[in-house]
Amino acid sequence: MPSLFLLFTSFLGFSLLLYLYTKLWLNPKIIREKLRYQGVSGPKPSLFVGNILQMKRLKKEAKKQPRDELSRAHFISDYTSVIFPHLISWRKAYGQLFLYSIGTTPILHITEPDLVKAVSQCNVFELGRPELVIKARKSLFGEKGIVMSSGELWTHERKMLQQEFFMHRVKAMVNIIIGSANTLTEAWNKILKNEGGKSEIMVQSHLRNFSANIISRVCFGDSYRKGEEVFLNLSQLQTAITKASLFTSIPGTHTWYLPTKTNREIHRLNQEICSLIKNIVQEHKQQDSLNRDILYSIIEGSTSIPEQTASVEEFIMDNCKTIYFAAFETTAVATTWCLLLLAVHPEWQDCVRKEILDITQGVTPDFDMLRQFKKLTMVIQETLRLIPPASLIFREAMHDMKLQNIHIPKGTVIQITIPMLHRDVDLWGPDAEVFNPNRFANGISGACKYPHMYAPFGFGPRNCVGKNLAMVELKIVLSLLLMRFSFDLSPNYVHSPSYIMTVVPQHDLPLIVKKYDVLANM
Repeated sequence: MPSLFLLFTSFLGFSLLLYLYTKLWLNPKIIREKLRYQGVSGPKPSLFVGNILQMKRLKKEAKKQPRDELSRAHFISDYTSVIFPHLISWRKAYGQLFLYSIGTTPILHITEPDLVKAVSQCNVFELGRPELVIKARKSLFGEKGIVMSSGELWTHERKMLQQEFFMHRVKAMVNIIIGSANTLTEAWNKILKNEGGKSEIMVQSHLRNFSANIISRVCFGDSYRKGEEVFLNLSQLQTAITKASLFTSIPGTHTWYLPTKTNREIHRLNQEICSLIKNIVQEHKQQDSLNRDILYSIIEGSTSIPEQTASVEEFIMDNCKTIYFAAFETTAVATTWCLLLLAVHPEWQDCVRKEILDITQGVTPDFDMLRQFKKLTMVIQETLRLIPPASLIFREAMHDMKLQNIHIPKGTVIQITIPMLHRDVDLWGPDAEVFNPNRFANGISGACKYPHMYAPFGFGPRNCVGKNLAMVELKIVLSLLLMRFSFDLSPNYVHSPSYIMTVVPQHDLPLIVKKYDVLANM
C-alpha cells in the first residue's frame, strides 16, 4: 500500500514537472525559435524573468535623464520614452517588428503599418485575450466580461452591449450628461464665488466624479448612488493592482498569489466591489422591467450565455465591473488632457469657445448642435492622438496563423503600443509631437497616411463598444466648461504623465479657472 501511494505521488510530481517544463520553458522556446527563424530579432531573455530586469533598468535610466523645461508649443513630450523606454530602445535597435519576453511569455511587438492592419482584421477566434493580461487584471475586470473574454462568449457580449451604445440610444442619454455637467459647473461656480471669481482647481478628481455620475445613472438607474461607491473602490483597486506589478507598465507581472500587503488590499477591495454589485443587481431584479438600462441588458443577456463559457454570476459581475471602469476612467482621463492642452494653447481655447458660442448662442447645446462642433472635434481627436487613454493592445494567437508574410505560432502574444503609432513622423509628418488639431480638418483619412494607425478606441472587432458615448460626453462637458469658464495652467503643475492602466497626470491637474461672461463676449 505505501509503495502504491509513493508511486502515485511520484507520478503526480512527474506530471506537474512535465507540465511546468512544457508551459514555462518548452512552448515559449519553440515560439521564439520559430519567429527568429523568420528573421524576427530582439533582446536576449534571461531564464524565467525574460527581459523584465532590462525593462526595469531602462526605465530607471529614463527617469534619471535630465528633462528640459517644456515650452508651451511642445508641452506634451513623447512620454513613451519615459513610460515605455524599453520599447523605444528596442524599436531603434531591432526595427518595427521585434521579440522580447515578459517572464517566460514571448511578446511580438508590432508597429509596421501593414502588420498592424493585418492584426486589426483578425477576428476573435483568431486573436484573443492573452492569459498574462487576464491574470494581471482579473481583480479589476474579472475573466468573463467583454474586455477579457474571447470566442463565442465575447461575440454574445458584444452583440448584447453594442446595441446599448448605438447613437440613437446615446442621444437619449444627453439630458443625463448635461445634468451631470451642470452639477460640475455649479460646483466650480461656488468655488469661484468664494474666491473672487478666480481659483486654482485640481480638475482631475472633479472630472472623475462627473464621469462616474453619468455611467452610474446610465448603467444602474435608480441605484446610481451605490454605483458611485463602486467607482471609489475601483479607483483604489486600480492603484493597488499597479503597485503590485513588478514592472508597472507591463501587464502580466503581477504576482497575485503572494500574501503581500498590497495583494491583501486587492483581495479586500475586490470583495467589497463584488458585494456592492451583487446588492445592486438584486435590487435591480426587483424593479419594474420597463426601467431598461445597461444593467437590465446585462441581466437579460445572462439568460442566453453560450454553453460552458461562463456562469450567470460571473457574466453579470464581470460585465458590470468592465462597464464601471472602462466607461468611467477613460472619459475622465481624456477630458483632463483636453483641458490641459487647451490651457497651454489659449489660441485654440479661444477658437473653440468662439465656435461653441456661435452655434449655441449661449444656450445649453442639444444633440444636433454637437455635430456642428468641428473645431472642438478636431481638438478632441488631436488630444486622443497625443495621449490615448488606453496605450497598449495585447492579443494572443489562438492557433497557428499567418500575418502578412509572418507565420505566427499558437500562443504568441502580439503587442501594439498605440502612442508609438500616433507619434510616428513617417505617418503624421514632422510635427507628429506637436499639438496641431488642424491636421484633422479633413478627418482622420486626411490626417494620417494610414488611417488604421489612428486607434484611440482600439481597432478591429474589439474596438471600444462605448466610443459613441465617450465622444458625446467629451463634447458636452467641454462645450459647457468653455462657455462658462476660461482656463490657464497653474504654475504649480508638474508635468509627469504616469501609466496606471491609463495615462494620467501623476500629480493631478491644477488649472487657474476664471468665470467667463458669455453675454459680455457675444
